[in-house]
Formats: sequence, structure tokens, C-alpha cells
Amino acid sequence: MAGKRSQGRQQVSAGRNTLRIIGGRWRSRRLDFVASEGLRPTTDRVRETLFNWLAGAIRGARCADLFSGSGALGLEALSRGAAHCDFVDTHRASVEAVRRHLRDLRAEDQAACHHCSAGTFLARGSERFDIVFLDPPFGQELVAPAGSFCKTTTG
Repeated sequence: MAGKRSQGRQQVSAGRNTLRIIGGRWRSRRLDFVASEGLRPTTDRVRETLFNWLAGAIRGARCADLFSGSGALGLEALSRGAAHCDFVDTHRASVEAVRRHLRDLRAEDQAACHHCSAGTFLARGSERFDIVFLDPPFGQELVAPAGSFCKTTTG
């Protein structure tokens, strides 16, 4: 049906993908990112649900967006009041696109971008995070190795 919007899907146009920040200070901002094999930004619907769950914890949080790809999760966290986010990805063009977005949003002082694997980044062990986003490419069995570095605490 012409004109019908696809529910929760990211837009694709002329070889470029677009994601939309769905809440916070950058709400409704659209950001382009380079399409690459296996890159599938977390849909609007999933991000909205995730950040509704995190609403009480996100403000002032230190976050890591591992396997960041388009940066959708970390950018959404910053938009909603996270104090800092480290973006980590092995795809150089994705890391550079996130850097451009941070510069355009005037948020460079709230973030750091790392061109390396999640395992390499986490093995450094120099930082503590309140929230870690793990959204790796499908079928590569990357969650368990990265997740093994994460410890949960309560209280």
C-alpha cells in the first residue's frame, strides 16, 4: 500500500540508511549511516521498549555500546541523559559515522569512539560502566565472550 510506513523498520534510501533518535533532547533527529553487511540498527520499537525499562537508570549513567554499528543505542542513551558512552566497533566506517554524529550533535565531550573488537576493549578493564549494550551481528556467537567481562551488581 503506497504511503504506509513500515512498523519499526529503519529507512533505506539510495544505499544509505537512516535512523531516528526517538526520545530525549535529540528526539526526532534523523541520522544517516553507511550500509554494511550485517548492520541492522535496533528498531525504533525495540529501542523505545528498552529505554522505557531503563528510564530510571539512564540519567547520568556511564554506558558502553559494544558492536555499536550505527550507534543507535548509545546515541539514544546520550539523548536521554546518559553522562558518557563509549562506542566500540570493528568496522572503521561505522566508527567514523558515529564520530560525525557526535560532532554534529555537539556531544563529542560525552563520548569516545573505539575502532577495535568488544573483547579487546573490555580486556583493557580500565573503565566501569553502569549500562552495557550488547547487540552483535547475528550468527557470530559474540555475546558470550563479550558478556563474560560484564559483572552485575545490585544495591
